[in-house]
Amino acid sequence: MAKKKKSSAFAVVQQIGKSFFLPVSVLPIAGILLGLGSSFTNADTIAAYHLQGIMGEGTILNALLTIMSQVGNTIFGNLPLIFALAVALGMAKNEKAVAVLSAGISFFVMNSTINAMLKLSGKILADGTYAKSVLNGQITSVCGIDSLQMGVFAGVIVGLVTAALHNRFYKQQLPAALAFFSGVRFVPIISVIAHIGVGIICFFVWPTIQSGIFALGNLVMHSGYFGTAIFGFLERALIPFGLHHVFYLPFWQTSLGGTMEVAGKMVEGAQNIFFAQLADPNTKHFAVEACRFMTGKYSFMMAGLPGAAYAMYRCAKPEKRKIVGGLLFSAALTSFLTGITEPIEFTFLFIAPGLFILHCGLAGLSFALMHILKICIGTTFSCGLIDFMLYGVLQGQTKSNWMMILPVFAVYAVLYYFVFKFVIEKFDLPTPGRDDDEEEVKLYTKADYQAKKGAANEDTDAPEDPISFMILKGLGGIKNIEDIDCCATRLRITVTDETKVTDQYLKQSGSKGIIKKGTGIQIIYGPQVSVIKSNFEEYVEYYAQHGTDPSKEEEVTPIVSSKEEEKKEIRHGKLVAVATGKVLAMTQAKDEAFATCAMGDGVVIEPEKGVVVAPADGKITALMKPSLHAIGIETKEGLNLLIHIGIDTVKLDGKGFKSFVKSGQEVKAGDKLVEFDINLIKKEGYSPDVMVVVLEDSNLPKVAYKTGEKTVAGKTVVAEF
Repeated sequence: MAKKKKSSAFAVVQQIGKSFFLPVSVLPIAGILLGLGSSFTNADTIAAYHLQGIMGEGTILNALLTIMSQVGNTIFGNLPLIFALAVALGMAKNEKAVAVLSAGISFFVMNSTINAMLKLSGKILADGTYAKSVLNGQITSVCGIDSLQMGVFAGVIVGLVTAALHNRFYKQQLPAALAFFSGVRFVPIISVIAHIGVGIICFFVWPTIQSGIFALGNLVMHSGYFGTAIFGFLERALIPFGLHHVFYLPFWQTSLGGTMEVAGKMVEGAQNIFFAQLADPNTKHFAVEACRFMTGKYSFMMAGLPGAAYAMYRCAKPEKRKIVGGLLFSAALTSFLTGITEPIEFTFLFIAPGLFILHCGLAGLSFALMHILKICIGTTFSCGLIDFMLYGVLQGQTKSNWMMILPVFAVYAVLYYFVFKFVIEKFDLPTPGRDDDEEEVKLYTKADYQAKKGAANEDTDAPEDPISFMILKGLGGIKNIEDIDCCATRLRITVTDETKVTDQYLKQSGSKGIIKKGTGIQIIYGPQVSVIKSNFEEYVEYYAQHGTDPSKEEEVTPIVSSKEEEKKEIRHGKLVAVATGKVLAMTQAKDEAFATCAMGDGVVIEPEKGVVVAPADGKITALMKPSLHAIGIETKEGLNLLIHIGIDTVKLDGKGFKSFVKSGQEVKAGDKLVEFDINLIKKEGYSPDVMVVVLEDSNLPKVAYKTGEKTVAGKTVVAEF
């Protein structure tokens, strides 16, 4: 029971964490607007660069930059409301728009209630001033309402309470006389009533919590460089669990990260202090005590991790460096330019966790170094080149002390390189390209999926998405899924029963790693995850509406090549044309799944006759029934082929096709396999092109394809290997 509660708690925290990610993703554009606007409307900056003529007061450019600064400032100034909306959006299971509307209304209700209580208690006087007993910074203006200074916690509280009410009552049925207010219409009503109570509770409870936060913040502030290092270590260490947003945001956005008077106003939260100082033309040097929670990322994001990537490249076997180099270079470049580190961190996290722990330690050291050297470069989201230029270089040496970080960059690049290289070689860690027998997991493609699925899907409008199918299969089916969402690199799923999750299917969907904590499942894909998430949501929604579950109807055997499996040697041979017609390169296929060679290279034949023959001696490994549009064959040399007749012809349900073989049958080169009606296929609006795919295999020899000429089925050689 305790384990079940712990798992459930993790799933909730995970969901809250990904809810935080949405408002955080708005900060970069707000920061750019504020950074550029504030920098180039500052009289000292304009004078330093001799730009008075084009950027001085009264110029069009100055007016535009002033607007940019004001817009950015407004976003940062209203983060509590933004967080309320975002948390409600992320935590609501269905009808999310209703939850967001309810949260917006509730936010104003709660703060208005607190305002009324402050007036009734005498803390806000009749003339609008504050009583002498009110501590400095205890009360602030929230969207024009004088309320307790709760920072983003106010938004988080409203979002969580509203989402809980929404999930409980959005299907609520009321008596016939009040039926109009049933369902989603009841959610805003119950939310308003509830948040009057929440406001009253906050009035009595929050001052005590506020005092505790101030005390904890002071403890962190007075813990010196060691405390800064611990912060940096934990911020990285929580990355695998997806809880780092939950950890660092309170330091960035609440008094936990300190309070400071800027331009006559009390500001709380490290990031808020930095941007308040950025907007203040009187700022001479950014606050070290605020920037200590941000600047430490630059060293390892822009220099350290690229150095680690180069170390892993050098440690890879020479014959694998070309492939590994492309992966590592792109990951290193992403880290350097944008500060998004997960592509490279997850490259070694799951295969060499010891390296990740070492990386966390070096990250903590980086934070401490920035604190010691008094380097003050803020950030909106991640510390890459863009933020470095905006909040370091453009602000000038006096404000940010950015030049001092350059030697640290050099040291960190070298340090990461040699430390990673030494540890990898000393302990023989299986980083990319070092293991001759690494587990090979094949990604199911459209053709693979259709080959297994056949024509079971009778609805021609049904989505055919092999990645979504494998994700659904791996998660245990539609009924096992409670929530679908994602952050920058991970598909975040909450399931009903974690025991139904099968890692192997998830890996076959293209996942780089899987994190499971009870019912909270995180599937790592990288930056393309948002597209995968959208496709998966549509896929699940379609089948849920139709009352079917393709993952239950179709049995698919996971394809895994592991160390224990004996590697078969593929002998030299040749392939003849499977059809008469013009042969083209696979990249000229009319279907993206084939043209990108996602499952393997091969050739395309534009058929003149509706007959497909065997390209070599071998055995039929698969024949799709009843569609008959796809045939699998293993040649006697050991080559695995997929012959795919037409594009999307699975939807014809076998109409116009006739088979002359069965699965498991031995065939000779030139033996007739399938007849198909070219005219019927074209009449139905499909392409009759025949794709011959040489499926990817770790022992695949070099294959030379012959294209651009007319072929004769069973005679013309189209490939040699």
